[in-house]
Amino acid sequence: QVQLVESGGGSVQAGGSLRLSCAASSRTFSRNVMGWFRQGPGEEREFVAVISGVSTYYRDSVKGRFTISRDNAKNTVYLQMNSLKPEDTAVYYCAAERQYVPGSIRLDTPARYGSWGQGTQVTVSS
Repeated sequence: QVQLVESGGGSVQAGGSLRLSCAASSRTFSRNVMGWFRQGPGEEREFVAVISGVSTYYRDSVKGRFTISRDNAKNTVYLQMNSLKPEDTAVYYCAAERQYVPGSIRLDTPARYGSWGQGTQVTVSS
């Protein structure tokens, strides 16, 4: 549905910060729910944050440290990550919701999203 291009991943020491960016091609970007997910080695993909309109939601372990935001003029969504911890190490994916989403699918469920970025590695060392 929409093409996504991610950037901003890298390696950082514990306590450091990174900002991930995801540029979307859709001209209806402002109407899309956009999310960030992550996946560690041998782990299931897990929800990190989502922005729906002006509302945002986060998994408990990143609350107060991560901030999701969007710039509709640039068709870009961001994930600001502060006070990073080794357990934040994972491949991070941005995602855009499907054009038509069943109402029963939650915002924090991967099945709600139809377009995914290629993934960007975030490594946090102690």
